[in-house]
Amino acid sequence: MLSQEEKIYGTDYTPEQVVDQALTNKVQGISFTYTEPTIFYEFAYDTSKIARQKGLYNCFVTNGYTSPEAIKKISKYLDAAVVDFKGSGNAKFYREFSQVPQVKPIFDALLAYKKNKVFLEVTNLLIPKIGDNMADIKKLCSWIVDNLGPEIPFHFISFFPSYQLDLPPTPVETLEKAHEIAKKAGLQYVYLGNVFGHPAESTYCPSCGTLVIQRIGIDVTRFLLGKDCKCPKCGKKILLGGKKFIKTILWQ
Repeated sequence: MLSQEEKIYGTDYTPEQVVDQALTNKVQGISFTYTEPTIFYEFAYDTSKIARQKGLYNCFVTNGYTSPEAIKKISKYLDAAVVDFKGSGNAKFYREFSQVPQVKPIFDALLAYKKNKVFLEVTNLLIPKIGDNMADIKKLCSWIVDNLGPEIPFHFISFFPSYQLDLPPTPVETLEKAHEIAKKAGLQYVYLGNVFGHPAESTYCPSCGTLVIQRIGIDVTRFLLGKDCKCPKCGKKILLGGKKFIKTILWQ
């Protein structure tokens, strides 16, 4: 018996219906995720345009394999993008396990998002044995600091095996070592994902280390910033994704 569905299930929606549903449920924005948004780019574009007109924010969660031209076009309506790396962007890993011929387009896309003033976050799934090389992690973190800036939020994501990939979950020790490498590289906001209850789920002031946003899983349990989003101890401005997201997105 296969663990994957052989038939695709779903419901047809128009862009207008997606936005209407968001407004009906009183959410503050729409995130295009789980299925790579560039696969349904035209639908995402039309939906984002209507959502912006209705005062909603729009976010892509993407593998980053998007042309600069496509990014430029949708950036008028796109507020944020979360680019998901696997194996720290190692080119051999991508060719062998994702059948991606080259990784340069992902880095070009990151630069295009920055150029078009789309708020960026980066995630990096660390897969034991095949995608957790520490030298690759250091290289990726250094590239981000040099090209995107040290304030880019960076998430190391724990891997969990499913279907036919017979590998163990990512050890917490591996994630913590990667976290240390990223901080030493100069990244100011570094997180661990899929590690429920770990201190590195939360946000700390990059200047004095004070806890400013406490999280457990996807829940924000303490929010210690005022409307000025400054550290209550030292006064440093804490990055929260730009003016539009200060009142909406707390997961940074």
